[in-house]
Amino acid sequence: MTGPDVVVHRDGGLLAAGTAARLITALVDAQAARGTAALVLTGGRTGAAVLEQVRDSPARDAVDWSRVDLYWGDERFLPAGHADRNETQSRAALLDHVPVDPARVHAVEPSDGRFGDDPDAAAAAYAEVLTASGGVPAFDVLLLGVGEEGHVASIFPDSPAVHERERTAIAVRDCPKPPPTRVSLSLPAIRHAREVWLMTTGEAKAEAVAGALAGASEVDLPAAGATGLHRTLWLLDTAAAKRL
Repeated sequence: MTGPDVVVHRDGGLLAAGTAARLITALVDAQAARGTAALVLTGGRTGAAVLEQVRDSPARDAVDWSRVDLYWGDERFLPAGHADRNETQSRAALLDHVPVDPARVHAVEPSDGRFGDDPDAAAAAYAEVLTASGGVPAFDVLLLGVGEEGHVASIFPDSPAVHERERTAIAVRDCPKPPPTRVSLSLPAIRHAREVWLMTTGEAKAEAVAGALAGASEVDLPAAGATGLHRTLWLLDTAAAKRL
């Protein structure tokens, strides 16, 4: 893999629209090459905005949505249907509007699901989902937001999650951002993706973006450790790119 690519858009709206167009093309290309596509979704405002742009795109039906496997990079460990769950937001933004195969929508168990209020059991079950076909999938595209302190998924600086090397999905407690309990892919699982796309906007993210692209330690800036097998793509607005 070569070094990361960086694309800077004028503002967050253009970033969402441009990323949606890229995503549709990537899924179509993956299906042309392999018959199916595997996509990892993210939460947050930018993640939802990208999915809304896909939903509203005239090209969205170029994707055979029944042949897309959908996963989440992390999930807030909350009851099913809770407005703050990434799954809930992704469904409202896109998944409820396209003909996905329910069997291919791989959501993290909620806090009122099969395992009750046990995030470790939910994480272990998600790890089994990931390896059901013999190993962690080589996701075609894995979408990530980036936090002000450089976190990705629910992997925060110098947290137990950033030091994880064996498990693919982990319970995360005491997150510095609410809600405190989550389930997240680990960095080793993220690095199974063919392409990792890191999306972020705003001047508050500029220092973390610059540090990660300058080669900071993933312990200090987890975004620095989120790399794809074939491509790592940073999608920024001008404010987030200010220190590059």
